[in-house]
Amino acid sequence: MHVTLELMNLWNKCPWIEYMIENLETLLTLARTGTMMEASTELRITQSAVSKRISALERYYNRKLIQKKGRRVELTQHGQHLVDKISPVLSELRDLFIHDVASGKGELVIGVSDAILSSWGPEVFYQVRTDMPEVSFVFHTHRTPVVLDRIRSGEFMVGVCTGSDTLDTDLQSEVLTMEPMVIIPSGLEPITFPSRGELSVITIEDYSGAWRSFQDEVRKLRIKREVSLESFFSVAQMAIAGFGHGMVPIGVAKTLKVPESCLINLGEKGLHRPVRFVARKSTYSLPIVSNFYQSLSEKLN
Repeated sequence: MHVTLELMNLWNKCPWIEYMIENLETLLTLARTGTMMEASTELRITQSAVSKRISALERYYNRKLIQKKGRRVELTQHGQHLVDKISPVLSELRDLFIHDVASGKGELVIGVSDAILSSWGPEVFYQVRTDMPEVSFVFHTHRTPVVLDRIRSGEFMVGVCTGSDTLDTDLQSEVLTMEPMVIIPSGLEPITFPSRGELSVITIEDYSGAWRSFQDEVRKLRIKREVSLESFFSVAQMAIAGFGHGMVPIGVAKTLKVPESCLINLGEKGLHRPVRFVARKSTYSLPIVSNFYQSLSEKLN
């Protein structure tokens, strides 16, 4: 903690420290994502900017920190050693800034799964904001795995995302609600759930936290994924156009104004996707975070 406090004091006095930390953060992101493109997307900067930041670190340490491996990038021995050394320090530094921002500015930085922020999320978050008028809400939207990674790194204070918490034992996680999954019939032509055989659908791909949370239940319901896409909204639009039946959260179907009379509600058969509130254990007890959780939980139950 003493080292981190010294870094904070230096940060305030010396712009060069901020520049170095920015470059180190870029190295951590590149190590996690594995490609310049993914790192630039996550950091919201150009690939050229990512490359320049890494080059600046390599000049400073006089060592090669990354190397190309096919289309991906991996750390050299020196790069891995540096990442191992700086990760806990930067994590502690972010914790201190989170507490400072929360208590000083009253700002809450929230990561939200894109399917939530593109459907029912904004309306619910607006209701929560009316309960906390003194708080400034800052939203970021990503896929669930990215949201979780950025909570771990301290970039987001809390997350509202989907999927099971089986693998997230290092984070504090609470289920807010269970959103029913539905099937949008191909071309919106009426169908009934088959009594025998399998129903082929288009749905989300393996990388999704939602899919990992209910894939076993899908098999038990004799639903077979024929095509996978990266977005539930893409799945829904393909189904509406007639490319096949689409399995999506009910919030997505409602947002696209699909008549409920057309839908097969799989929630009645026990198929839901969990919507979770997630935070680091060190930030979960902050008043601004606990108040946000309480208000959000009340709105969704």
